[in-house]
Amino acid sequence: MFFLLAAFMLVSVTLHKNHCMPVNLEGAATGHSELKTDAVTISVDRAGQVFVDRQAATLPDLRQTLLTRVKANAGVAVYIAGDADTPHGRMIDVLDFVRSAGVQKVAFTVKAAAR
Repeated sequence: MFFLLAAFMLVSVTLHKNHCMPVNLEGAATGHSELKTDAVTISVDRAGQVFVDRQAATLPDLRQTLLTRVKANAGVAVYIAGDADTPHGRMIDVLDFVRSAGVQKVAFTVKAAAR
């Protein structure tokens, strides 16, 4: 469990603006860019609204979309971009739905912290 938490904290990506809704990302000193073009981008705004590749979605819609993508590519990567003001519980809900769809490669998007 700790390793998973540490991995999420250490991994970050820079998303192309066409894939991600504009959210106020948290900063991370260890952030680095790792963009995969075939990845699924999930954004969660400060109100907790979920977007999949810039399209609003409910959690059941999200799960169905991910099941379809995993069926087509078992190694599909998912990037979750949560607004800094998004409630932690909502981010956990989204992560649970992503994992329940069988996605193995999940990372949280952060912005590089000023050094």
